Amino acid sequence: MIRELSISVTPKEASVDALIATAAARKLRVPASSITSVRIRRRSIDARRREVRINLSLSVYIGEEPGPLFVPVSLPGVSHAKRSAIVVGFGPAGIFAALTLIENGIRPIVLERGRSVHERMKDTAKLSREGRLDPESNYAFGEGGAGAFSDGKLYTRSSKRGDTGRILRLLVQFGADPSILSDSHPHIGSDRLPYIIGNIRTAIISAGGEVHFCKRVSRLQKKGDETCGVVCTDGSEYAGPVILATGHSAKDIYYSLNDSGYVLEAKSTAAGVRVEHPQHLIDSMQYHSKEGRGPYLPAASYSFVAQIGGRGVYSFCMCPGGVIVPAASEEGYLAVNGMSPASRSTRWANSGIIVELRKEELEADDPFAMLRLIEDIERRCYHPGFAAPAERLDEFVKGSSSGSLLRSSYPRPLVPVHMDEVLPPLVASSLREGFMAFDRMAGGRFITDEALLIAPETRTSSPVRIPRDSTMKQGRGLYPAGEGAGYAGGIVSAAVDGSEAALRLGGDYCG
Repeated sequence: MIRELSISVTPKEASVDALIATAAARKLRVPASSITSVRIRRRSIDARRREVRINLSLSVYIGEEPGPLFVPVSLPGVSHAKRSAIVVGFGPAGIFAALTLIENGIRPIVLERGRSVHERMKDTAKLSREGRLDPESNYAFGEGGAGAFSDGKLYTRSSKRGDTGRILRLLVQFGADPSILSDSHPHIGSDRLPYIIGNIRTAIISAGGEVHFCKRVSRLQKKGDETCGVVCTDGSEYAGPVILATGHSAKDIYYSLNDSGYVLEAKSTAAGVRVEHPQHLIDSMQYHSKEGRGPYLPAASYSFVAQIGGRGVYSFCMCPGGVIVPAASEEGYLAVNGMSPASRSTRWANSGIIVELRKEELEADDPFAMLRLIEDIERRCYHPGFAAPAERLDEFVKGSSSGSLLRSSYPRPLVPVHMDEVLPPLVASSLREGFMAFDRMAGGRFITDEALLIAPETRTSSPVRIPRDSTMKQGRGLYPAGEGAGYAGGIVSAAVDGSEAALRLGGDYCG
């Protein structure tokens, strides 16, 4: 017999399987000894009241054992498939596009401008420790894309676009902890993602797909109005329909598409800063306890949204127990990002706090208008060696800075600045009002002399969109996907979008 139920338990009870089973037996009014297994279907933290509770949705097995969590996907061999397709970029969209192509009997040829994820880890270490940037292999470019080094959060609201559960199940199949299938805000961790990504690549190659690193695509080839292949910077050419999944930092591909007559348009985005607090302050704030989270709760996160003068100001990619890293992909420009290891165990919490930037406020017919605005912010914030501009949160809100900074997780030097001097006036003023609104929401505990602002947070989403609503615009054979195409934001939504692009390609060319 299987009984479904929901219970609310203490953090301690939720941490021990036997205590969960005891609570389930109590609610079902059955002997605990009759329960053979309990499977958590959904887990969430309820910290709205002073006593934090863990809400669990359970499948309780009485007198029988549970079956497998899911049936693993078996990839067919495509070495000799009649159809092949090119996948440009091997971030979340490209990875899951390649898997979906294989599932549908199409051989993927993956072209990634950067290096394998394990080689890439060495390049990001050089950037963080020494300020030495490889423009082709960094926190933005390389196997796994920006998602490989941006915390591994898997929460998404994009379920209407496709099967997000399938994405999570595949990640578990390739090595992720099964808890991501039940957690309300699943998280893998930037330290574990490389292992999972490597497993996926091995499976793609074993099935007969191709994965080529250090292959930067310089332009797409067309025959009439149909995209029929790509040319790489080393002169190599590949023929076939193209899934374009280059990520939001590959600016060169936008200019190449524009030069070749493809249609582009400016897209609304957001920009701001990373704010870093001591993690214990966020724990105390969110869990209503001066002692912090205690032994049974995870590092706390937060989510804030405010409307300032009709413009959204909100937290983005919150990283509890994390670090801030230099996410630039070219010399002379600076962007920062946040990431957390699986343990979320550092002493800091950081989050992007960003301001909505609307394309309607820029030149209407210029597809690169928003991109140029973002570039201007990144140039103004750049310092040699990727030192980052910083200011204390309380002093920024007051409008008077002492120039003193705090210890930070950011691995490069910090440069004391007035944020008003490096950020556009609209962004700076909206941030200031937004922080005051967040502080009110947090009961006066958000603005503190222990918090630091580090700029700029500019890689929130693509400032350019590659329209795909009509084949009359781009012709046949081109399938823009993921964050770089302007249709996703985050690991899971990009993965779903890449998978959907592969299905569209399969329908067009194998129907």
